[in-house]
Amino acid sequence: MSGIIDLGIWQMLSAYIFVLIVVWIVWSRHIGREKEILISAVRMTIQLIAVGYILAYIFEHANPAYTFAALAVMEIFAVYNAYQRIKVKLNPRLRKIMAVSLVLGTMGSLLFFVLGVVRVKPWYSPQYFIPLGGMIIGNSMTGITLGADRVLDGMRTKKEQVEMALMLGATPKMAAKQIGDNAFETAILPTVNQMMGMGIVFLPGMMTGQILSGTSPLTAIEYQIAIMLGILGSVSLSVILFVIWSYRAFFNERAQLVDE
Repeated sequence: MSGIIDLGIWQMLSAYIFVLIVVWIVWSRHIGREKEILISAVRMTIQLIAVGYILAYIFEHANPAYTFAALAVMEIFAVYNAYQRIKVKLNPRLRKIMAVSLVLGTMGSLLFFVLGVVRVKPWYSPQYFIPLGGMIIGNSMTGITLGADRVLDGMRTKKEQVEMALMLGATPKMAAKQIGDNAFETAILPTVNQMMGMGIVFLPGMMTGQILSGTSPLTAIEYQIAIMLGILGSVSLSVILFVIWSYRAFFNERAQLVDE
C-alpha cells in the first residue's frame, strides 16, 4: 500500500472553502455566528500547528519526562474543561472528587492499555502514549461531565426522595444509589452507541488515519477495536469512581442532606 499524500500549503488553504461556505450560510440566514465560526477555525489552526511542532520535538527526543509532562498538561486541561461544562457551581469537595476520578480512571486505563495490551518498547514511547492518551482522556472527560451533570441534577430534582429514604433508615450511599446508577448509564451511553455504529455507520478517526498512512486495514481494525475497548474501560472507571465518591459531597457528618 502507498503512503499518505503530503498536503501542500495550497491544498491546505483550499480546505478552508468549507469554512467560507458555513459563514455564508450563517450570514445569509442572519444567524449571527460568523465571527464565532471564523475565530474557532483560526484558533483550531494555530493550536494544532503549535501542538504539531511540540509533538515533533517530543517524538524526536523520546524521554519519559516529556511524555508524562504532555499527559499531565492534557489531564489538567481535561479537568478544567469538565468544570467549565457543568452548568452549576461545584463545591470544592465535588471538584476534587471529579478531578481525582478522571485522573485515576484515565491514567490507570492508559497505562494498562499501552504497557499491558500494546506492550510498546520503549515503555514510555510518546508515539503511543500521547495520541492514545488524547483519545482516552478526551472521551473520559465527556463521560465524567455527563455523569456529574446528571448527579447534580438528580440530587436537586429528587431531593425529597433522598430525604424520605434517609428518614426510613437508609444510609447516604443507599439513598443516592439510584441517582448514581442513572448518572453512570447516561455517561457511558455515548461510548456504547459509538461502538454499535462503528464499522457500519462510520469509520472512526484512528482507523481512517492509519489506513490513509498506508497501514493495512486489518491492522487498523485491530488497533481500533483495542482502543475502543480501552476508551470504554476508561470512561466506565472514571465515572464509577466519581459516582462512588460524589454522594459524600451532598451530606454532612451526621448523614444529613445539605444544600450548597
